[in-house]
Amino acid sequence: MNDEGEFTAIDRVHLERARLLAHRGWGHVHPNPIVGCVIVRDGEMVAEGWHTEYGGPHAEVMALHEAGAAAEGATAYVSLEPCSHQGKTPPCTEALLRAGIGRVVYGAADPGEASRGGGARLREAGVEVVGPTWTVARARSENPAFMHGARDPAPFIALKLAMTLDARIAAGAGKSTRITGPEAELEVHRLRKGFDAIMVGGSTATIDDARLTVRRVPPGRKAPARIVLSPDADLPPGARLFDDIEDAPVHVFCRADAPDLAVKRLEAEGAAVHGVAHNNGLLDLGLVSRKARELDFRAILCEGGGRLASGLLQEGRVQRLYLFVAPRTLGPGAVPAFPDGDRLDWTAFGPAVPPITLGSDTLIVLDRQEDSGVEEKA
Repeated sequence: MNDEGEFTAIDRVHLERARLLAHRGWGHVHPNPIVGCVIVRDGEMVAEGWHTEYGGPHAEVMALHEAGAAAEGATAYVSLEPCSHQGKTPPCTEALLRAGIGRVVYGAADPGEASRGGGARLREAGVEVVGPTWTVARARSENPAFMHGARDPAPFIALKLAMTLDARIAAGAGKSTRITGPEAELEVHRLRKGFDAIMVGGSTATIDDARLTVRRVPPGRKAPARIVLSPDADLPPGARLFDDIEDAPVHVFCRADAPDLAVKRLEAEGAAVHGVAHNNGLLDLGLVSRKARELDFRAILCEGGGRLASGLLQEGRVQRLYLFVAPRTLGPGAVPAFPDGDRLDWTAFGPAVPPITLGSDTLIVLDRQEDSGVEEKA
């Protein structure tokens, strides 16, 4: 860990406040990371800010503007290492230096090739710097898509499933079954707005006939597109997915040799149709992923069904799991969340955050585990 000073209990409190502020930017700043900043002088919080919109001022600049002259000699707590490059906005390191900040404490190291190195720049200028204070795993849990994109060109894929205690997602084959309550549903809408696209399998799209849009919460900066994997291009006419196509595009992936009439019908409905290779009717998920990235979908939320979920997991394409668990069972005749569960490596995942209670349901968030890096400061 690169640091110069002690990371105190008071530092931890203020940095946690910065972390919480960062989440106010969810859905408004991607593909940028969410970042929060708190400025403290003589033990008193004098300003706070967060990255509010893509292309807009960063968290540090927002907080410095609020602090004014009180920033001189103060400590800035930032959830992510201050950037040191000229992007859509000037470097935050220079703003901190101009304001006379005397100490900077930050949580996560910036992994970007162009933006990292802010801590070193501040140290060279005589600022006391403490950070990174978070492990790699902790940093990834706060900005998973951003951290993934810094090291892997493939889209960040998160899998969301609503399931019962016995890991069932529907009462029976072909039956649309409501599993979780309204609080969980609200959280799903909030999650959606932080992704570039929402993906489902063709059977799920047909059975649930869901719009897969952001509705029950304030919208983000851009409506996520909808991706459907339908090997035979056989989405039913009039599917509700097409109701919002002007605001949220629909992309259908099908077999390269799917019936031409079916493809033309989908195109007439407004969908963009992409033919890819398949193996016994199962689409090549690697090619789907590659094409999605070409379409600039950097972060994708997959909402099932079970077969697609298992395929993505088996191929190691899922980086995060959002498991909404309801306190009920459906029995052995119901549809399993993971049809090939006995072949999945669950040791690859670990808790990203503590379980979250949503009404009577519980949200469990798991991240793919990698080298956690430095030990987090106590």
